[in-house]
Amino acid sequence: QVQLVESGGGLVQAGGSLRLSCAASGRAFTTNAMGWFRQAPGKEREFVATISWSASNPRYADSVKGRFTISRNNVKNTVYLQMNSLKPEDTAVYYCAAREQGYSNIATTQNAYYYWGQGTQVTVSS
Repeated sequence: QVQLVESGGGLVQAGGSLRLSCAASGRAFTTNAMGWFRQAPGKEREFVATISWSASNPRYADSVKGRFTISRNNVKNTVYLQMNSLKPEDTAVYYCAAREQGYSNIATTQNAYYYWGQGTQVTVSS
């Protein structure tokens, strides 16, 4: 059974930083593309960032470009989301997602992802 477990969320003031982690267990994720999505209260879940298995071509939503950085450590089976210059509108539950084994290319749509974590809350105060 594959599991994704997010951590690192919390409460931070506007302008601050947080680093989210997503640890994958159950099988190696060296060939899976990974992604981060978020869902704010009353809104639909939206794409944040994605990274290929080789980490060579990350892609970001326009709303976080230049402030967030996605990275991965395939030895540790972990994906990270470094969030800087946080804004109140970044407040949401952040979800880690993985594509199925062998799907190494990035994807920005939710239906491209097969495995999902339980989410971690990020709250940015003004």
